[in-house]
Amino acid sequence: MKEITKLEIKDNAFARQFETKVEAGIVSLEYSFQERKIFLTKINVPENFDDEEFITIFLKNIMELAIEKKLKVVPILPKIVTFFKKNPIYKELLPPGIRI
Repeated sequence: MKEITKLEIKDNAFARQFETKVEAGIVSLEYSFQERKIFLTKINVPENFDDEEFITIFLKNIMELAIEKKLKVVPILPKIVTFFKKNPIYKELLPPGIRI
């Protein structure tokens, strides 16, 4: 497995989102919990921010957090479904019955 660029990610439990700072502002990923699953629902980026490679690194960091916390990941957002398709190494995080 190749090395993942580590980002400083804050779990803002009050806002129910993971956040990281970028030059243009804050990139966040909204989530909700249900049992031992985390539902990834929305990515928010600063205006005019279109660094797809950064978003991929951000998502990889969040997948690593899910592995550490032994959570299953339910991708609600099409962009996250695409992430799983491009990064099959994380498919083990999907709950039983979810096929991508």
